[in-house]
Amino acid sequence: MEMDAATFEQLVVDELDLLPDDMVEGLDNVVFVVEDRPEDGSLDLLGLYDGWALTERDRYGVGELPDRIIVYRESHLAACENEEELRDELHTTLVHEIAHFYGIDDERLHELGWA
Repeated sequence: MEMDAATFEQLVVDELDLLPDDMVEGLDNVVFVVEDRPEDGSLDLLGLYDGWALTERDRYGVGELPDRIIVYRESHLAACENEEELRDELHTTLVHEIAHFYGIDDERLHELGWA
């Protein structure tokens, strides 16, 4: 699947807007970023939470740079055949990475069906 960066970013914004308010309102000092690929150049990783989970914020200091939730455009496009699949995968990725902010690990996400 192919899609330019601006269109993809708009889909990410659209999917964020569809998430429940109580899921996103608690995000403190978090920014969402779209990048083409992970640093290693692979297409295996769809998203990444880069920061301190809410459950670990006792180590979090004043003046910290924002935590980041990164969504990888090319990885998503390689994994999806059409826009409907892409929207579904973006939704899952966003929920998965936001869950990491709240301190939910991959094992628990697997149990819940979000990994």
